[in-house]
Amino acid sequence: MRRLQFWLFFLVLVTSAAPLRAQDRLQDRLNVVASFSILGDFVRNVGGERVSVTTLVGPDGDVHVYTPAPADAQKIAAAKLLIINGFGLEGWLPRLLQASGSKAPIVIATRGIAPLKLGSDADPHAWQSVANAKIYVANIRDALVAADPADAEVFRANADNYLVRLDALDREVRQAIAQIPQNHRKVISTHDAFGYFAAGYGIDFIAPLGVSTESEASARDIARIITQVKASGIPAVFLENISDPRLMRRISAETGAKVGGTLYSDSLTDEKGEAPTYIDMVRHNIKALTSALAN
Repeated sequence: MRRLQFWLFFLVLVTSAAPLRAQDRLQDRLNVVASFSILGDFVRNVGGERVSVTTLVGPDGDVHVYTPAPADAQKIAAAKLLIINGFGLEGWLPRLLQASGSKAPIVIATRGIAPLKLGSDADPHAWQSVANAKIYVANIRDALVAADPADAEVFRANADNYLVRLDALDREVRQAIAQIPQNHRKVISTHDAFGYFAAGYGIDFIAPLGVSTESEASARDIARIITQVKASGIPAVFLENISDPRLMRRISAETGAKVGGTLYSDSLTDEKGEAPTYIDMVRHNIKALTSALAN
C-alpha cells in the first residue's frame, strides 16, 4: 500500500512539473529577430528549438520597399540578436534601430561574401547562390554560438546537418541546369535579383528594373529589352512573387516569349505556398526554369 502511494505521489509530481519544464524551455529560448523571411528560415534551421525567431518582413513581403511599423521597434528592443543581410538591402533599418533603442548585437549574414556590383551599388541578393547561402548559415551559426554558448553544440550540429542539405541542393541545381540547352539559358525577370544565381549556374537574367523594386523601368528600357528578346530568341519571361506582373505580361505579349511562371526572389511564402522554406524556394525556381527552357 505504501509503495502504491509513493508511486502515485511520484506520478503527480512528474505530470505537474512537465508543463513547467516546457514553459521554462520556451522562456530560455534565444530571442532572435531576422530582417526578412529567408534569413528567418536560415536561423530556424540552425537554431532549432533553442531559438525564438521573429522576422520583420514576412512571407511575400518586399524588403526593398518595406515601411516599418511601431511594433517592429518593440520586436527589436526585445531581441537578444538581430540578423540582417547587409549590402544595402535594409535601407529602412537605421531609423528603426534608433527608434528601438536596442543594444542587441547586429550580425551581417553576408560577411565574407564578395558582392556583385551593378553600377556603384552592391547587389544584395547573395542568397540566390546556394554556395553563398552556406556562408550565411556559417555566419548565423557563429553568431548563435557567441550569443548562447551553452547551446553551442546544438547549433553546430544543426548547422552541419543543414549544410549537408544545401550541398545536395546545389548538386540538384547543377544537374537541372545541365538539361537546358546552352542557347536557351536566357530569361527575362522583373528586377535584378538573380545575379548571383546567374554567376553561379550559368543562366543569363535580363531585367527591366535594377537591383531594387523601388526603381521603375523607363520606356527606353522596355523597348531595349523587347528588341533584345526578339533578336536573341529569349524563350521565356518570368514573374516574381513580390512584383507587379503587368510589365512582364506586356513584354511577353509584344515578343511572343512565353510566361514561364513565377520565380521567388526576395521572399518566401507562408506555409501553404510554393516556397515556405529556402530549399523549397530554390527547388521551385529551378523547376520553373527547366520546365520553360529545357525544350
